[in-house]
Amino acid sequence: MHCGIADTTSRYVAPDYCGRNEPLKKERLKWKNEYPMTEGQLRRKRDEFWDTAPAFDGRKEIWDALRAAAVAVELNDLEMAQAIVDGACITLPHGTLTESYDELGNRYQLPAYTLTPPTNLITERTNDSEAPDQKEQKKPPTFPKEEFQLRVRLSCGKDLRISASMSDSISQLKTVLEGQEDIEAAHQRWFFAGKLLTDKTRLQDTKIQKDFVVQVIVNNYSPVTKLMPN
Repeated sequence: MHCGIADTTSRYVAPDYCGRNEPLKKERLKWKNEYPMTEGQLRRKRDEFWDTAPAFDGRKEIWDALRAAAVAVELNDLEMAQAIVDGACITLPHGTLTESYDELGNRYQLPAYTLTPPTNLITERTNDSEAPDQKEQKKPPTFPKEEFQLRVRLSCGKDLRISASMSDSISQLKTVLEGQEDIEAAHQRWFFAGKLLTDKTRLQDTKIQKDFVVQVIVNNYSPVTKLMPN
């Protein structure tokens, strides 16, 4: 029986990789851009890739998971990256995110620049005298305290909704999720569009809308123990 798969939808699983799944390797990719690249240019190049790649091939939920895993890899959090990959049933034949397959046999390839900066990256510096003015001009808009049901997808695959408002911080939403699902806030890592959301981030600071899905990676899950009255 031949284990390679090919059809008119261009899905393909190479015979040599059938059933092969390696854990993520610790080694970081090293690459050099043809011309020195600034941090801003790297961000724009990455955004362009993540915005266009799902439109051509594969499944959007897998692309979202790969983007979140790529962020975790760059932050040297292999444990979280591995949890994201495993939760999305992604197979890594080489132990890197440069090539992977979903459970349907779709192939996904990530260029090096999505995983790590080039060795000839130019660090951008902000003029300290101008920083206060820039921060003053970039104050986020305020939103009324209007609650809605935020869609949340846990790394175990469970989808749920929690009450939220645009002025809520991620720390507050973690507490809400803890009370609803018995998942300790310290074990929650919130992601949106492949970006890690810090505790101080408020929904109004992001581009999250009411119908968008926020991914929550749960690490070392153990239900919160509730004391029962004697």
